[in-house]
Amino acid sequence: MHNTRYAPSGMVCSVDHLASAAGLAMLERGGSAADAAIAANAVLAVVAPHMCGLGGDLFALVHDGATVTALNASGRAGSGADPARLRAEGHTRMPHLHDIRSATVPGCVDGWAALHGRHGRLPMAELLAPAIRLASAGFPASPLMVAGAANAARRPGGGDFASVRAAGDRVTRPGVARALQAVAGHGRDGFYLGEFGQGLIEAGAGEYVEADLAAPGADWVEPLRTRAHGHDVWSMPPNSQGYLLLMSLAIAEGLDLPASPSHAVWAHLLAESARIAGHDRLDVLHEDAKDLLDPAEITRRRSRIDSRSRLRLGGPVQDGDTTYLCVVDGDGMGVSLIQSNASGFGSMVFEPRTGINLHNRGIGFSLKPGHPAEYGPGRRPPHTLTPALITRPDGSLRSVVGTMGGDAQPQILLQVITRLLRHGEEPGRAIAAPRWRLGTGGTGFDTWDAPDDAVLDLEGGGGWSDGLAALGHRVAALPYGSSFGHAHLIDVRPDGMLAGAADPRSLVGAAIGR
Repeated sequence: MHNTRYAPSGMVCSVDHLASAAGLAMLERGGSAADAAIAANAVLAVVAPHMCGLGGDLFALVHDGATVTALNASGRAGSGADPARLRAEGHTRMPHLHDIRSATVPGCVDGWAALHGRHGRLPMAELLAPAIRLASAGFPASPLMVAGAANAARRPGGGDFASVRAAGDRVTRPGVARALQAVAGHGRDGFYLGEFGQGLIEAGAGEYVEADLAAPGADWVEPLRTRAHGHDVWSMPPNSQGYLLLMSLAIAEGLDLPASPSHAVWAHLLAESARIAGHDRLDVLHEDAKDLLDPAEITRRRSRIDSRSRLRLGGPVQDGDTTYLCVVDGDGMGVSLIQSNASGFGSMVFEPRTGINLHNRGIGFSLKPGHPAEYGPGRRPPHTLTPALITRPDGSLRSVVGTMGGDAQPQILLQVITRLLRHGEEPGRAIAAPRWRLGTGGTGFDTWDAPDDAVLDLEGGGGWSDGLAALGHRVAALPYGSSFGHAHLIDVRPDGMLAGAADPRSLVGAAIGR
């Protein structure tokens, strides 16, 4: 199970071997890591609609050989966004499913355009060709798609999935093929101002206007970073929850972690670092949030952690589905890219012309009047997507890493990165090792509703159960692979050799290189 793959001059890791193969093909044609990431993501948008797609959002970190940059391609609420209307209908939080108002304008295609414009080498049409071929000619349903396909097929516009009964059944997505062809031929406007965009406006019934779709929605922004285990770890700034990973790492850096991750105190201290970092997330995370990694605040939070017992937080300190992929090319460029629908097939609302399922990232908005993350026109919601990238002290690329997992993404990455950097584990072992997560009790996006009440879910028991219970944690053993994310990792060794691993929990994932 602890399979690390090695390659001398390029590698792609993703949740599906068809996507990884498409990315590797672009590297072999002389494309950049950015080209390979777009090609792989485009295939995933076709074959993994239960995780991501053209109707979702995208974030990426890029190391170009010298510097790290961050791409925020998360969508904004339409001009018709009206929180008062939702409150008048009796909503106290954003609708989770079956309501287009939880679908901000999808940012995926704008993200591809921005990434290609700055770092691409091959024509966009060439990058999208594998995805177009699969959407048109058909692809085998993955085991993970099957569980939700019947429900999706019952929804208006979900007819692409009516044929799915078992893994391996052929699926075609002609509307998605047309949308990809529009991007290949006419760029982002072919998508947002073409068939998809017009269908979205019609389905929104006032939620969106053409101006919402005409303006490119991707921004290059300054990434966040922290020093941990002798490296710099980078992630996305708000509206992403990337600060939670960095704060958790910074808190744990100053704790006396056991020498072995098998010790219950290891899991306890990391879980406490995650809880004390994130318990006030609902109050502080919004698109304009600043100074979330204040060193004095990190020190103060760390001081509250006790290695002998679970902390009672008391009050504020003052499953979700996504897909992650990563690429490193022969020139040293690394791309850490995450793209998502939020919950499985997303909102379970399908754009009627193309059959593209729309995400429900708008669930991150608040409906509290005056809240800094209140739902409203042109606003970006707080986001769980948390890509990560690691550099050495000299600035060279060490690793690209990320995971799916809703609220648990920073928790999963905290464990994987600590295993990699502090304990020197090979990527395959760090990725495959059993994990803990703060249980949500519901949607995968409600961890911080009551952080003192969160059960510590242990994957396959994790070997930590009795020790954590003795420290005051309520624990629950869940099967291996049960909602503990799909993480992928490429590590650049000092001699330049690449070592990577795709998560075995994904069943059809692949780390392949050249």
